[in-house]
Amino acid sequence: MTQSAPSRLGDLQLKIMKRLWEKGESTVAEVHQALSQEKAHAYTTIATMLRKMEERGLVSHHVEGRTFVYRAAVREGAVSRRMAGDMLDRLFEGSLADMVSHLLTSREVSRDELTRLEHLIAERKKKK
Repeated sequence: MTQSAPSRLGDLQLKIMKRLWEKGESTVAEVHQALSQEKAHAYTTIATMLRKMEERGLVSHHVEGRTFVYRAAVREGAVSRRMAGDMLDRLFEGSLADMVSHLLTSREVSRDELTRLEHLIAERKKKK
């Protein structure tokens, strides 16, 4: 897998990538079936999207018989880091505190999540 990851993926692209990360490899038909359970997409839309994603280096394929079998060419962690970093830079001008403050005030946060965040902050402070 390559290390370079895009900073932005569209909703459908991200859903396709999640399917490939979860399953390892999938055909167009398998991706189409999995994604159609939540929203109807044309088979050709999925095939076209996979082809475009391959041009961008996001996925690769090999051929089994007459079937293209796709797999992710970028790691999930690399994509999530780049997308989160892009959001942090574009929406919050690089201020992690502003981003966390926004998330804490605009979403319901459970006690368990708050405890986990406190633990993560404490661990990070130990490293500094």
